[in-house]
Amino acid sequence: MRQLVAVLAAMAAIAGLSCGGGSAAKGGNTIKVGLVVPLTGDVKTFGESTRNGAMLAIEEANAAGGVNGRKIEMVATDDKNDPTETSNAGAKLIDMDRVVAVIGSVSSKCSVPLSDKCQTAKIPMITPTSTNPKVTVGEDGKRKDYVFRACFIDPFQGTVGAKFAAESLKARTAAVMYDVGNDYSKGLADYFKAAFEKEGGKVTAFESYAKDDVDFSAILTKVKQSDPGVLFIPDYYNKVGLIAKQARQLGVKAVFLGGDGWDSPEMVQIAGDAIYGGYFTNHYSPDDPRPEVQEWVKKYQAKYGQKPDALATLGYDAGLLLIQALKNSPHAKPDEIKLALVAIKDFPCVSGKITFDEWGNPIKSAAVLQYTKDGQKYVTTMNP
Repeated sequence: MRQLVAVLAAMAAIAGLSCGGGSAAKGGNTIKVGLVVPLTGDVKTFGESTRNGAMLAIEEANAAGGVNGRKIEMVATDDKNDPTETSNAGAKLIDMDRVVAVIGSVSSKCSVPLSDKCQTAKIPMITPTSTNPKVTVGEDGKRKDYVFRACFIDPFQGTVGAKFAAESLKARTAAVMYDVGNDYSKGLADYFKAAFEKEGGKVTAFESYAKDDVDFSAILTKVKQSDPGVLFIPDYYNKVGLIAKQARQLGVKAVFLGGDGWDSPEMVQIAGDAIYGGYFTNHYSPDDPRPEVQEWVKKYQAKYGQKPDALATLGYDAGLLLIQALKNSPHAKPDEIKLALVAIKDFPCVSGKITFDEWGNPIKSAAVLQYTKDGQKYVTTMNP
């Protein structure tokens, strides 16, 4: 009889874990939220920065007394920048840890399946850095109304890159290289190509490669023969560094241009001086003179010993957005949090004031930075 009671109790406990709602739903002293980022794998610096920024926002909120009398508990998971790992991490956070909201993931290829899982479970999600439109829009074209982001999206970023190439760099020709299996990379490539051609430019080469490729000599030979003014490489720093180095070794003279995936302290370690002179669009610059930016840089440096990159900044902004929504959710229930996020207007974040549009995307500007021997240099700001 005792064994039967024990089994029934265990089954009840498991059922309770799967119902969602988080510790706050029971009126506990904490509000449990999830964090999904790559802490190992090919873009681990992205995950580390994003985690640092998000955790700093949570720590500040808790130091100030928490939210509505409760402390926020962050449950962090490593998705290794692998979509399957991301789905598993999301399932654990929702079904076992019973979080009321999720921050993550970093790359679009991971945030898309995570957003599908959160949408099905009706758990609010804020991706700090995933820029592909599919994160907040389903295959049916409908809005995933529980999913939001702190970053601008690829159509805007691709258009900004093309406009900068045409107007500031005076480029009339461009070549594009992209990872055919990466939604982020392929999306940016397509948006750049369309926008550059609309600006009157000509795309002389539009070449794809696979995720695991490390020798780009065949593609780069085609690029060199097409003699472009700009080579647009919309990928993450680890891949861009290899391409840039091999391009210069083969004699490609084009100006390198890319997106926010370039932002990593390891870029120069991989590319060497080949990346110097290359430009990329980003979400913010630590050299931006706005007081909120300089205050952010100061406190991040004090805690982590280095300037915050865009990943850290967007992680912090995503944390601020979630905290603001929690403040306006008396019971910290997922439905309340979602509605509180929708209601956010002109909320001051480090990367700019945020108002969500009808698709859960913030309306904001983009910075253009350049890699130099002295580090990243702020060039200009491009408005929507």
